[in-house]
Amino acid sequence: MNNNLGKFLPIGTVVLLKGAKKRLMITGFCSFDEAKKDKAYDYTGCLYPEGIISSKQMALFNHSQIEKVYHLGLRDEEEKQFKQKLVVELNKYVQKQQANKPQ
Repeated sequence: MNNNLGKFLPIGTVVLLKGAKKRLMITGFCSFDEAKKDKAYDYTGCLYPEGIISSKQMALFNHSQIEKVYHLGLRDEEEKQFKQKLVVELNKYVQKQQANKPQ
C-alpha cells in the first residue's frame, strides 16, 4: 500500500489496470489478501459492468497498477471527510507495521 489522500480514487471509479483487458470498478479501500495477511492493497474492485458476482472474485490492486481511469466516482463532502479519516488510520497502520519490523 503506497497511497495518500490525493491519490485515492472515489468508490464507483472505473479503471483499467496495466496489462489488463477487462475494466474494474473500485468498491473499497485498504484490503488484505487472505493468503498474505501482511500485504495491504490500496483498492478492492469488481469486474465492470458485471459487478460483484462472488466475494471470491474481488480484485485487490494498488494505485500504481492503474493504467487508465474511464469514469470517476462521486466526490462530495462526505467522501472527502471519509478520505481524511482513512489517511489517519493508514498512517497509524504504517507506523505500527514499522514499529513491529525486526531491526
